[in-house]
Amino acid sequence: MTNQYYEGIGRRKTSTARVRLWPGGDGSVVINDKPGDEFLPRVGDLETAMLPLRVVGQEASYNVTVKVNGGGISGQRDAIKLGLARALLLIEPDWKPSLRQAELLSRDSRIKERKKPGLKRARKAPTYTKR
Repeated sequence: MTNQYYEGIGRRKTSTARVRLWPGGDGSVVINDKPGDEFLPRVGDLETAMLPLRVVGQEASYNVTVKVNGGGISGQRDAIKLGLARALLLIEPDWKPSLRQAELLSRDSRIKERKKPGLKRARKAPTYTKR
C-alpha cells in the first residue's frame, strides 16, 4: 500500500465512521480490523455501504479501511456510506453531481427522540382505562 490515503468522516444516528481510501488497491474492505463481509454479515449491508464506489465506477480501484464506533448495525453501515462518499470527493471533485444525484452526500439527521415524562416512550401514552 502507498502512504497516501484519502479520509472522510461519516455520521448517522450515534455512529461515527472514519473511512480511508488507499489508491492502487484491489478493492478489499477492512472494517475495525475485520474483513468487510465478516463485520457486516447481513445480506446487502456491505453492498449498501460500498454504494458510493459503485456509483463512480471505482469498485476495484481502492482499498478501504474503516474505523467505526457507536450505534447499531444500520447506523454504522450508513455512516460508512457517507464517509466513503466524502472521501471520494477529495479524490475527484467531478464525481459530486453523480454522488449528489444518488443522494449519497447528505447526512441523515434523524435520531431517536427523547422519552417524555408520563409517557411510555417518546410519544406512546399509557393505555386509557375508564375504571
